[in-house]
Amino acid sequence: MELHIFHALIAAHILTGATGAIAFWVPIIGRKGGETHRKWGKVFTLCMLATGAFAIGMSSLTLYDPIGTHPHLEGMFDAVFIRAIFGWLMLHMGILTVNLAWYGWQSVLNRRDHAANRRPLNLLLQPILAAAAINCAIQGIIAGQYLMVGLSLVGIATAWTNLNFILNANPARQMWQREHLKGLVGCGISVYTAFMAFGSVRIMPELALHPGMWAIPLIIGVAIIIHQWRKLGFLRWNRAVTS
Repeated sequence: MELHIFHALIAAHILTGATGAIAFWVPIIGRKGGETHRKWGKVFTLCMLATGAFAIGMSSLTLYDPIGTHPHLEGMFDAVFIRAIFGWLMLHMGILTVNLAWYGWQSVLNRRDHAANRRPLNLLLQPILAAAAINCAIQGIIAGQYLMVGLSLVGIATAWTNLNFILNANPARQMWQREHLKGLVGCGISVYTAFMAFGSVRIMPELALHPGMWAIPLIIGVAIIIHQWRKLGFLRWNRAVTS
């Protein structure tokens, strides 16, 4: 029964993830702030919330029965490896995806009422992500998978920077744009990383933990964030503040 549930979650995860991965490029490439931007941005956000939730469900079943949920990996990897990568790491990535999608959405919805960013769910998601990231690092050390330690730093940094903005009583007037961009592009990085890294296990298992599979979406995503921050003037603003 659990394998059938697991396969259903995979199918739903792929469907929402693929839809979100396509929708991601419409607001990124198109004109900002228009009806098309808002419509496709909402499609992307809802898909990412669902994709992250499905990943959390998949990881929970993997933690319960690593071999039973991944019979195709039996003989290639042991239960410790499968539980670490497809359980604890995927749990962290799923929570990270939900966190970034919700945070990025709230940043734009609450652009005229910053105090609304301090609603319970937005606040609660930050320590939940930090706890998942710390656990991911610990489990990575136990399993000898130090890539998990490196990826856990993304979760810790995300929770920390999100809280800095949320708890800032008087952020700069347009700072919501920076946080909106960071959250939703970061979410795009997360979904493309999952497709390239976790998806490669079925096609090329030997590349599943290759650093390149994890680095490509990160490099592209960070380049997009830097480019958009320059267009919005945040990098110039930062230099003016620090000079």
